[in-house]
Amino acid sequence: MDTIFAPATARGKSGVSVIRISGPEAFVALEALCKPVPPRHASLRRLKYEGRLLDEAVVLTFPGPNSFTGEDVAELHVHGSLAVVDAVLRALGELSDIRPAEAGEFTRQALENDRLDLAQVESLADLVEAETERQRQQALRVFSGAVGAQAEVWRSKLIRAVALLEAAIDFADEEVPTDVGPEVRELLEDVLQGLKQAHSGSFAAERIREGFEVAIVGAPNVGKSTLLNVLAGRDAAITSEIAGTTRDVIEVRMDLNGLPVTFLDTAGIRETEDEVEAIGVDRALARAGGADLRILLHENGESPAIEVGEDDIVLVSKADIGGGDISAATGAGIDELVSRITGILENRASTAGVAVRERHRIAIRSAIEGLESVLDQLKTSPDMAELVVSELRSAIFALDSLVGRIDVENVLDEIFSSFCIGK
Repeated sequence: MDTIFAPATARGKSGVSVIRISGPEAFVALEALCKPVPPRHASLRRLKYEGRLLDEAVVLTFPGPNSFTGEDVAELHVHGSLAVVDAVLRALGELSDIRPAEAGEFTRQALENDRLDLAQVESLADLVEAETERQRQQALRVFSGAVGAQAEVWRSKLIRAVALLEAAIDFADEEVPTDVGPEVRELLEDVLQGLKQAHSGSFAAERIREGFEVAIVGAPNVGKSTLLNVLAGRDAAITSEIAGTTRDVIEVRMDLNGLPVTFLDTAGIRETEDEVEAIGVDRALARAGGADLRILLHENGESPAIEVGEDDIVLVSKADIGGGDISAATGAGIDELVSRITGILENRASTAGVAVRERHRIAIRSAIEGLESVLDQLKTSPDMAELVVSELRSAIFALDSLVGRIDVENVLDEIFSSFCIGK
């Protein structure tokens, strides 16, 4: 591998900035700035290049393979001014056999050196981007290897089933004292149940990662924008006595008890001949249809603007001027609404599994389909062991792709493009 370097902290003024060097020539590069190379503990050193003092820094070394990347790694904890960081980076750039890192290249080294599997790489990106506590917890759980550990359990059981079936094929012409069928079916059914649970839990996990959407829906001038502003604690949407003020969907991102939630203020639902307003209504209906939860506001004596769904929260607005459930003007019922929304979303989030991305779900779904096919063949054609083994190998292949053992080159560039340079 190449020896690479880059800032591991965000660019800008700070107390300390970290510059990371990784690769076979990492310690050679370090020696060009400070001699001798410090042992594996923090050491205060003066960094010099061509007789010029660059900075006084804390230097750490991590000999491979016991480092994040699996290569020799050095870290320079320098003073966090732009001038200091640039001076050190210029000095490193003038050395031979070392180059600036590309986006995500340190993590890619870790993947290629088997320090991380692909699911852990993805979770590291999620951990860096985490905005709420639940996102942090979920990303950290996957980063600790939860997906790989579970996939390995499933994989070992499928390999055991393959071994039993292949033994039956090899000794088909001999008297084998044990029927492998019951054990094979038990193994496959156990793995299938686990895969189905993971598949089901992936939807909630993906919502935690990307955020839930809550749409506020109702007729024009029912108080949707005012409610959004109260929830946001600022004037996020224009409010007016003139009906049809909101023409497009307005989004406000919030943290509800650690869950990322985006509230959507939608255009008022009504029949209109105004072409622009009609577009807004169509967008409102589309976003409301795809939302995780809908708040249907209507005035006392009126009906909701759209058909009420099973999980919709239906509220009578403007309680301050008549009988109702909520008033954005006075704050009546707001706390109860927030608690209700939080409770519903927390209940959904409680079903989250360790598979958190669409790629994970596709791999698990492929394995499920393969195992269901195998179990059907075992019931209808128990003598067709060769076909069953082939299907089982396809299921194992799907699990291997889940953690990046095989068939991942087509997704690597997309994954690492989301990383910052120093990661």
